[in-house]
Amino acid sequence: MRSEFNAAGLWDGDGSHASLPRALPFTQRVPPQMHYRLWDGSAPTQKDECGIPVANGAAVVPDVVLVPCVGFTGSGWRLGYGGGFFDRWLALHPHVTAVGVAWEVGRLSEAELAPQPHDLPLALIVTENGVARD
Repeated sequence: MRSEFNAAGLWDGDGSHASLPRALPFTQRVPPQMHYRLWDGSAPTQKDECGIPVANGAAVVPDVVLVPCVGFTGSGWRLGYGGGFFDRWLALHPHVTAVGVAWEVGRLSEAELAPQPHDLPLALIVTENGVARD
């Protein structure tokens, strides 16, 4: 969405990742919440309340999630779109490994991005240049 990295291509090609289970987020505006649904890799035919394409599979809690970043710091803080969906979901699932996905142009200094009390740092952030580190 809005020029975010599209991770769907990670499973294209030779199908070598086909056995890995995949899930897509599903958001609900009122009350604001998000969960994940199993995804078979086919083109989604429905959208959630935020207009994001969604899967029709059963609700699941993934072990690893890819989290879109509008902005980020090399120490793992992220700036999202302000809806708080990922923040709330990650707070409820602290055992999940959260990997940020961003464009390098979104890198911010620690002084430019002050984490809020509800923010949680991501395990790592990956850009087109590799793993982002300060």
